[in-house]
Amino acid sequence: MTETHPPESSPELPVDHEGGSIPEAGRLGRWIDRGGLLFAAGIVFSMLVLIQEVFLRYVFNSPTIWAHETTVFLCGAAFIYGGLYCAAHDRHIRVVLIYDALPERVRRGLNVVISVICALASAMFCWAAWVMVSRAAFSPDGSVRLERSGSAWDPVYPALIKIFLMLVMGVMALQFLILAWGYLRGTRAVGTKGRM
Repeated sequence: MTETHPPESSPELPVDHEGGSIPEAGRLGRWIDRGGLLFAAGIVFSMLVLIQEVFLRYVFNSPTIWAHETTVFLCGAAFIYGGLYCAAHDRHIRVVLIYDALPERVRRGLNVVISVICALASAMFCWAAWVMVSRAAFSPDGSVRLERSGSAWDPVYPALIKIFLMLVMGVMALQFLILAWGYLRGTRAVGTKGRM
């Protein structure tokens, strides 16, 4: 009788963790991971809307006025959320030529530094997004007036996507700070997870 051993994980094949996010991402990373399902469903819904639109346009010659803007909004929101999702999963693009040659302890230190820099960059983008939101969501007298698309349907999608971008960038700044703290504490060995 031969003894079977579980397959060892290869450095090239990252191991998925419970909930999908890496341990350093903390509880926020787990929430971000769960939220990914909502945005994945949004992409599926946008596909269904486009199929319906093709059917209405070419079979009944009666296209809708809302399908295009709705699918652009849903897909845009999913792409914005995707950046936050990648941060929680440590799946962002990384140049590893020098990084891989360094000892594990140095890589952990670099991960802390990189996470802090990314947190600062995300916070600056959040502030820049706030500047856009202040124009897209408020009139000069301070009352709420959401920017509209200007089309025949004229939804408030432009304002909503700018508000969503600002919120995601704020959460991303917080997520990178949590990652920096997680790397600083050394909650897991630094491996090759997230390389592309």
